[in-house]
Amino acid sequence: MASVPQEALNGENNDDAPQPDEFFWKSPDGLTLAGREWPPSPKANEMHKAPIPVLCLPGLSRNTRDFNEISNFLQRKGHRVIALDYRGRGQSDWDPDWQNYALPIEEKDIDAAIDHLKLKRFALFGTSRGGLHALVLGLRYPADRMAAVIFNDVGPHIEMRAIHRIAATLGHNMTSATLDGIADVLTRTLGPQFPVFGKEDWLKMATQLASERNGEFVMDYDPALARQFASLDDAAPVPDLWPLYENLSDRPVLILRGEHSDLLSTETCKRMLDVHPNSQLKTINGQGHAPVLWEPDTHETVAEFLSTI
Repeated sequence: MASVPQEALNGENNDDAPQPDEFFWKSPDGLTLAGREWPPSPKANEMHKAPIPVLCLPGLSRNTRDFNEISNFLQRKGHRVIALDYRGRGQSDWDPDWQNYALPIEEKDIDAAIDHLKLKRFALFGTSRGGLHALVLGLRYPADRMAAVIFNDVGPHIEMRAIHRIAATLGHNMTSATLDGIADVLTRTLGPQFPVFGKEDWLKMATQLASERNGEFVMDYDPALARQFASLDDAAPVPDLWPLYENLSDRPVLILRGEHSDLLSTETCKRMLDVHPNSQLKTINGQGHAPVLWEPDTHETVAEFLSTI
């Protein structure tokens, strides 16, 4: 991916699809949380009468901007697309207690968002941490509510080497005088995961992860997130998430895996396909953890999958 089309660089629609809207909701403990919604295009060439809404959950330190390209595409197919900023990320409030940056707390925030949005039936699109949320949400939202799941480079087994890599960089190099400086940091830390990326790609990723504040560019997450990894213990027992994945066997699953991913292994993908009767895998060439969801063939794969729901 040596270059990116201009419409992808600026993240804007090149047609008359409605512009995305920001929205806000309250967490159960009173924080103001933010999200973004892409209304369906009124001129969409719908594959069926009611394309399913898509709820997008980002990775650990990421935000709604990661879903700009895929959401623009899906709204032109007639889907309502929603992406959420977890507490401490993007436009959402930071939590004064870093221990609340935990999956069980975030799950309550997601439940509150689903209630706020009045989502009756939806597909869940989870990148990395978002996919872990999908595993647990499947216990509370049966197939007639959460009708399908897209896992973006995550599964029931996570490779610890990836966790250590993420822990070593999270909360560091949070600011730069220029966007190029942010892009340079990303190139150094994520280069092995995205060996085909050129300068424009790294700049685009920088615009998704950082924004300008008071004359400098700042990563859009609370650095206190890093404290969750301060006491990593490889000897500690790892929760068995496979039963949660097997619980999703009553609804279709699409697995996206970056070719160079160090978090989701090919062995885990094979087992995911073996134990789920209605699952499929797409490998995204040239990318690692987590695929950026910019390229047209990924858009088409996701749209085709959703058209069957």
